[in-house]
Amino acid sequence: MQGSPRVGQCSQPLCNQPGCNEQGRFDMTHDLLDNPAWHALASEHAGLGRVVGGGATYDSQVSVFGAVRDAAGLDDLATLMQPGEVVGLALAEPIADVDPARFRQHRVVPCHQMVCEAPSAPPARASEVSLERLEDRHVEEMLALVKLTEPGPFAPRTIEMGNYWGVIEDGRLLAMAGERLKPPGWIELSGVCTHPDGRGRGLAAALCSRVLQGIFERNAQAFLHVVVGGPSETTAVGVYARLGFRHRKRMHVQILERME
Repeated sequence: MQGSPRVGQCSQPLCNQPGCNEQGRFDMTHDLLDNPAWHALASEHAGLGRVVGGGATYDSQVSVFGAVRDAAGLDDLATLMQPGEVVGLALAEPIADVDPARFRQHRVVPCHQMVCEAPSAPPARASEVSLERLEDRHVEEMLALVKLTEPGPFAPRTIEMGNYWGVIEDGRLLAMAGERLKPPGWIELSGVCTHPDGRGRGLAAALCSRVLQGIFERNAQAFLHVVVGGPSETTAVGVYARLGFRHRKRMHVQILERME
């Protein structure tokens, strides 16, 4: 098995993508976050999906996200998908010219992309919360909590994308947060959700702070996405701002279905 790329190293030699030089190493001044799933699948997450030419997908049991190096990569992406399969592309700008014979566009979801480049002090009540590292044995409860609270897509193997932490009381998972996309040098904070019975106690902030601690311990920086116009948009942006996140730019998740 091929070793994992180092932070800042592309696993696709001579890939010619923006931000890579001829040795296949990322120029870290290039902003990888404009196309985070592509850069994650070309490096840290190579073992969780497939990359063919300019297209890439996660295993469907891991994540609904796919990626293209650029618009031309849609042809390669199509070869990785079965008819009726749906994929989400996280891009700074959605692809304008999508061949309707290959893909049907369901919608484009705008998101705030926020970044945190340095640790901040933990929230005042964080020490009052008992946190537990979540494992495979917790997946059924995690899926149930996600179904109830709808923080975003979460699949049976999403936990393999990174570390997840939760608050468990009386044998019940009340809240969780973890890691998702991992472009070189960056780790996405994701899966943040709290059961209605646990809200108002600062559980989400405490969990996010713990996830961020682990990110910075690996000398990486954090980013996340908040859906524009979502029911928790204002609250979520406020929580993340207090944790040290700032708005970077508007992103888009383009939802495409593979046609026959």
